[in-house]
Amino acid sequence: MLEIKKYGNFKSLGKQKVKKQIILCHTSREVDKYLTSLQFRYNGKYDKVPHFVITKEGEILQLLPELGYSNFFSKSELNKNSIFICFENLGWLEKKPLSQEYINWEGSIYNEKVYEKKWRDFFFWDPYTDKQVEQASKLCSQLIENLHLNKRCVGHNTKIDGIEKFEGVTSKSNYDQRFTDLNPSFKFENFIKLIENEQLA
Repeated sequence: MLEIKKYGNFKSLGKQKVKKQIILCHTSREVDKYLTSLQFRYNGKYDKVPHFVITKEGEILQLLPELGYSNFFSKSELNKNSIFICFENLGWLEKKPLSQEYINWEGSIYNEKVYEKKWRDFFFWDPYTDKQVEQASKLCSQLIENLHLNKRCVGHNTKIDGIEKFEGVTSKSNYDQRFTDLNPSFKFENFIKLIENEQLA
């Protein structure tokens, strides 16, 4: 049985009985900072809340009910039709001059191993952990079964025209070239294999 911890007292804007997509994205900061910002921004009325957050250690936090929705994305219909899963991840990184450390957009210091690949004008990335990929595959498999979703997965992070019509698992970066989540370090092939194995279990 997959362990999922309820977190916070977030309220969904409504309920949608039929979901069509699971959209993978990331926090762009450490999980504690991210959760604090969700709770206290706009005097506790911040409404861009994902359904789930998966920490670097693989802990799954549920912020909204599966059939609920928020204003997480810019399109209302997409918010209603989708489940958003957010990985703890700093995103793109820049190397500090004369240092072995890297920083992200808000100045968070990262001194672990980076993933190097030129993509969307950036070179260095905070890698997703194997535990995150494993837990995400289990969570997606459970959601696919519970909500009768299509188990197809987009196996890359590049923009796709008409992606809003796709039914299955996709990522935020499939929607627009501005988005850098999921970043190039995500192991799509492993993720898809794990989902296929979960479906057969």
